[in-house]
Amino acid sequence: MLSNEEVAQTIIQQFGDAVSDFDDPFDLLTVSVTREQVIPLIQYLKEQPSYQISFLTDITGVHYPDSSGREFCVVYHLHSFINNFRVRVKVYLSKDDLHVPTATKLYLSANWMERETFDLFGIIFDGHPDLRRILNMEEMDYHPMRKEYPLEDATREDKIDALFGR
Repeated sequence: MLSNEEVAQTIIQQFGDAVSDFDDPFDLLTVSVTREQVIPLIQYLKEQPSYQISFLTDITGVHYPDSSGREFCVVYHLHSFINNFRVRVKVYLSKDDLHVPTATKLYLSANWMERETFDLFGIIFDGHPDLRRILNMEEMDYHPMRKEYPLEDATREDKIDALFGR
């Protein structure tokens, strides 16, 4: 059985300073990696015979508007069915450079997941075979999951603050 500590130590040995922020919330090994090493790390995890992390569960994005220089994060969830082991890989990006390499050469399922992340967050997956919107209309000039708009409409007059605990 694989342990988070064992896999983390192997990742550190292989990737050195390119990996950081190791954590294991809810026993899910989580690691941050540089943009340049994200595909080599995912490929290593997939091809390592003792890990057999062969399933890409999800790719998504997160927007942290107040985190200067790390406003966006691309998150990969990977799973080994053989070992019942999961790992989360994160890549942080600046709002001024939203490029990350595609994982479609490793996992065909990455195709739609990357398109969805592009559509909702505007993150560009370099080398993707067909990077275009998948959920929203091509005419949209914004990405709906970005936190770039107020949560409430301050001009509304039809709501009673007392009903919202204020």
